[in-house]
Amino acid sequence: MLTLDVPDFRDPKVFWHEGTQRWIVVLAVGQEVQFYSSKNLKEWTYESSFGHEYGNHDGVWECPDMLEFGGSEWVLLLNINPGGPFGGSATQYFTGSFDGHRFVCNSKPSTTKWMDYGKDHYATVTFHNAPEGRHVALAWMSNWQYAGVVPTQQYRSANSIPRDLKIFKSGDETILASIPSKEINAVRGKQLKKLSNACEVVVDVKGSADIVLQNAKGEKVTMRYDEANRTFAMDRKQSGATSFSDAFPVETVAPTYGAIRQLRIFIDNCSIEAFDSEGKMVMTNLVFPTEPYNTIKVKGGKAKIYELKM
Repeated sequence: MLTLDVPDFRDPKVFWHEGTQRWIVVLAVGQEVQFYSSKNLKEWTYESSFGHEYGNHDGVWECPDMLEFGGSEWVLLLNINPGGPFGGSATQYFTGSFDGHRFVCNSKPSTTKWMDYGKDHYATVTFHNAPEGRHVALAWMSNWQYAGVVPTQQYRSANSIPRDLKIFKSGDETILASIPSKEINAVRGKQLKKLSNACEVVVDVKGSADIVLQNAKGEKVTMRYDEANRTFAMDRKQSGATSFSDAFPVETVAPTYGAIRQLRIFIDNCSIEAFDSEGKMVMTNLVFPTEPYNTIKVKGGKAKIYELKM
């Protein structure tokens, strides 16, 4: 048994470390994470801590996770609430090395990296030891700023679509990429002429692009890819019902870490998940239109719409 008499000793993630032939558990402990090791999953030895002065500390640290890429590069996922890039809940991450004893971050302490630049991506967890060495992640698709008052009935939010995680280099930094898991392709149905309440929109872009989803009541979501500034933005201020929280009607903006050539946008009854097809940018936002968006306007690109079979 592993106990500690401190606040917020929580959210253990246990994984096997091949290099030291031991089990490792990473836990959130206040404003840091702690690593413990065990040979039998019963007796645990403290190894090290990480976190002080690194990343964002504007809220409670929660739900840590450790991912190994290629045997030498590691990613530490760390959820925080509040403190997200646009307020409230979010998932930050750190990249570096881990030898079974100590995690060493390869970014400056002042650097904060966000896994998703939407308002509604939190409590991310991954499947350990998934087939093919894949890192498959799911997030809770909401935000504690308004999770209890969203205009829904019989449920309070859902999970994101599953994402496969990879890493790539942008200058001196290692960046975490999120790509829709290949199993999502199995629910792609026939091509449609107009939007439905559950569909995937694939947009081939040439340079900067504007994408507007709208319904007959004039409720809309505007997305904009700015090639010159390497940013992607989603504006939901006129998306439908927004008055339930002052924190809801916002525009979120993400860096794209290079040029975007194709976007994959997953639209459900009350959510929009936008991906660069290479995974370099991902943005997850809830929306609550009073009727489904049924038209799409694209400037600077060409869109194809596919039904998502429920």
